[in-house]
Amino acid sequence: MMRTRSRIATSAALSLGVALAIGGGLGAAAAEPDGAESWKVPQTQQGGGFWTAEKMEAAIPADVLLEGTTAKTPASTVERGAEIVIPRQIAATDTDVSTNTDVSTNTGVSTNATAEAPVPHIGKVFFSSGGDNYVCSGNSVASANGNTVATAGHCVNEGGGAFVTNFVFVPAYDNGAAPYGQWAANELVAPTEWTSGGDLSYDTGFAVVNPVNGQSLSNTVGGSGLSFNDARGLGYSAYGYPAAAPFTGQTLQSCQGTATADPFGQSQSQGIPCDMTGGSSGGPWFIGGGTGGSQNSVNSFGYTSVSNTMFGPYWGSVIASAYDSAAN
Repeated sequence: MMRTRSRIATSAALSLGVALAIGGGLGAAAAEPDGAESWKVPQTQQGGGFWTAEKMEAAIPADVLLEGTTAKTPASTVERGAEIVIPRQIAATDTDVSTNTDVSTNTGVSTNATAEAPVPHIGKVFFSSGGDNYVCSGNSVASANGNTVATAGHCVNEGGGAFVTNFVFVPAYDNGAAPYGQWAANELVAPTEWTSGGDLSYDTGFAVVNPVNGQSLSNTVGGSGLSFNDARGLGYSAYGYPAAAPFTGQTLQSCQGTATADPFGQSQSQGIPCDMTGGSSGGPWFIGGGTGGSQNSVNSFGYTSVSNTMFGPYWGSVIASAYDSAAN
């Protein structure tokens, strides 16, 4: 079983470190590098009432969707434009849910991920694809519409295939508790480089969710600030809900470290020290320590030959364009 949220297997028949992604063909860059593809989710496929506690418990970590190969992406295609900084949004009411109980993993296995109390704007993502139900992680981000969730591209679209259905965001999930309920998506967005071929360098997606009880998502749990076109090699704090062994997916986990380049040059993604497993896909990377910094990437993939390292896409102008499409 793959390790980091999407611990990518290597192939002996190819050069060491070729990353595997959704879809069967090479993930070459799309013709329109700043394009974003979106899908307006029909109401019957928005997941309202679909997700029971039993279905959530049985959901499959979405790293198993990463099958097929991606092409190497030139850095010049990814890094373009001046820095873009979106300030965070504060919830209208006190959203402290850190009174939770036990945040230990209870696995008896040593990991470099740290158990955390629930954070209001970070949560689990559930969706259906190809007849199966899957689980990822996600984060509420600041937006003009107040209802935008950032996650991994493979958690909203198959990468050269269809968009997912029954997508819901469950903020501050903890041991089965959902203090803010389920937020069903009415629109899913990802870069065309991902939707046309599953290029891991662009493995980021956004979901626009419906208000709950007349309130927007960011007004309820807050929304993290975002930053695009930043320097490489920054220090990050990454969060997610790893569900594959030795984790259970029931509590929030975190990792911290300085980003380094893909050692095989198969993507323009960066890696940080982290052994979170499948289910943490789409969890946020914040610049600096803790959850107060700007989000600047998501948990994306890993290599079986590179132990305890999680890779996340570089957030350049292409992913900024996808965010803009979802947020406005």
